Amino acid sequence: MTSSPDDTDIGYDVPAAIGDKIADIQTPALIIDLDAFERNVARMKDHAEAMGVRLRPHAKTHKSTDVALYQIANGGAVGICCQKVSEAEALVRGGVTDVLVANEVADPKKINRLARLARSAHVSVSVCVDDPAVVATLSSAATRHGVTLDVLVEIDCGARRCGVLPGEPAVELAKTVAAAPNLAFTGIQAYHGSAQHIYDPVERRAAIDKAIGMARETAELLRDVGLEPKIITGAGTGTHNLEGASGLYNEIQPGSYIFMDADYARVRATEGNGTVGGFEHALFVLTSIMSKPASGRAICDAGLKAHSIDSGLPMVFERPDLKFVSASDEHGKIEDPQDTLKLNDRLRLVPGHCDPTCNLYDWYVCVRNGRVEALWPVTARGKLY
Repeated sequence: MTSSPDDTDIGYDVPAAIGDKIADIQTPALIIDLDAFERNVARMKDHAEAMGVRLRPHAKTHKSTDVALYQIANGGAVGICCQKVSEAEALVRGGVTDVLVANEVADPKKINRLARLARSAHVSVSVCVDDPAVVATLSSAATRHGVTLDVLVEIDCGARRCGVLPGEPAVELAKTVAAAPNLAFTGIQAYHGSAQHIYDPVERRAAIDKAIGMARETAELLRDVGLEPKIITGAGTGTHNLEGASGLYNEIQPGSYIFMDADYARVRATEGNGTVGGFEHALFVLTSIMSKPASGRAICDAGLKAHSIDSGLPMVFERPDLKFVSASDEHGKIEDPQDTLKLNDRLRLVPGHCDPTCNLYDWYVCVRNGRVEALWPVTARGKLY
């Protein structure tokens, strides 16, 4: 029997095969420019070493065992942050041995899973708390599984999201943690999430200066009662250089630096021009033109289901003559005033927000020199619980 093109093509479950040209990748696909990615990883390693702080990258950005292990092996990472217990479970199964759930876990079933995860040989598990009611549940689960959980007290340092009030309320919570069986008070989580995307560097520094002040006050009060915060952690891609140079924080948690996105391109560096840290766009939604219905307009196959637009529409990479102007479920509308695009042309879109975009895909298609070099599964895709 003669094979049809479909019979000899790549499988239905992967968008490309190793060695494919970029033109052969099925779209829309999530692609990583490996050269840019590796430079970003190396830059953050250098930044952390220069500031003398530990680097614990946030895996909520990439949700990938392959990326996490690369950051640990090559990027100076001491471990990985996660947001959900299921993310931590997926990464530990893939070989990550040090995870901080940098978030609150209140549900008893989730807490039980977290304590069970800490039973794994050579695995270190830590978690944040902001409520004394959770401490007893954490302690009971840790005791039941015969483990000790490292616990950080999270303070609200300006984001008005999670976190106990800094100062005395945080100290009282730390005392509760320290007194609980099978829990070890480890330090302070002080992450100002909304400050990461303050575009103006002066305003961004002012917000972080306030956060540092709150964390410093809390640390001093903890020491006054004999509770040493061994770890003071936080910071993200947009402010890592501020907390890292504070002389207070000894660990930073940037995530998006490995990929960057269209919104981070608008976050101006604290000194000089360019992006914070000099990081490059390394993550793209590869899309194809599937319709050219009228002069000045082209339609691509990357719509709302292909990338997150909560932080704005994507940018067309290295094509200032083109503008992505709107999206519906399966269509993206591109202004093409010079009518340069034709059917099946490929474009790289820089997503507006990389983190939720990554969660839409099963695979990273990793490219170098115009060809597919690797396929990395998005290990913790959909791990929301």
